[in-house]
Amino acid sequence: MNITQKINDAPLVYDVVSTTRGVQDTDFDDGVCDPIDSDEVYELIRNINDPEHPLTLEQLHVANKDHVYVDDNSNHVLIEFTPTIPHCSMATLIGLCIRVRLLRSLPERFKVDIKVREGTHQSETQVNKQLNDKERVAAALENTYLLDVVNQCLATAV
Repeated sequence: MNITQKINDAPLVYDVVSTTRGVQDTDFDDGVCDPIDSDEVYELIRNINDPEHPLTLEQLHVANKDHVYVDDNSNHVLIEFTPTIPHCSMATLIGLCIRVRLLRSLPERFKVDIKVREGTHQSETQVNKQLNDKERVAAALENTYLLDVVNQCLATAV
């Protein structure tokens, strides 16, 4: 990822508990409405690679299943993530990776909010403002270098 100087040289790495959602009889019936839930959204983001380390957001506890909120009826998704350190300069990039993954994966009807968990980053207000401003996100994605980094973070995400 060509990030030469790491902000957090020795992050805590957590064990990952592998879980799979069981297949339901109705999963293959097009006549049955299959609501999107927090488990399904978490599966989309947990394997995103950290921009600084060869680890996933789940392994670093940046993404946590308990901080994914989905209201299928009102078409709303809220993701709260926790940077590994309070002054993490990668927080906006991590949030952008989460947003792009969900934009590419969820139906367009969903409004997606991405936020740094309260009290976990010294600039959380500014980071949250950037991550939820459509014009800023669009401008960021027009930057080819930044888009390449985002795509690398998403490359092995399942």
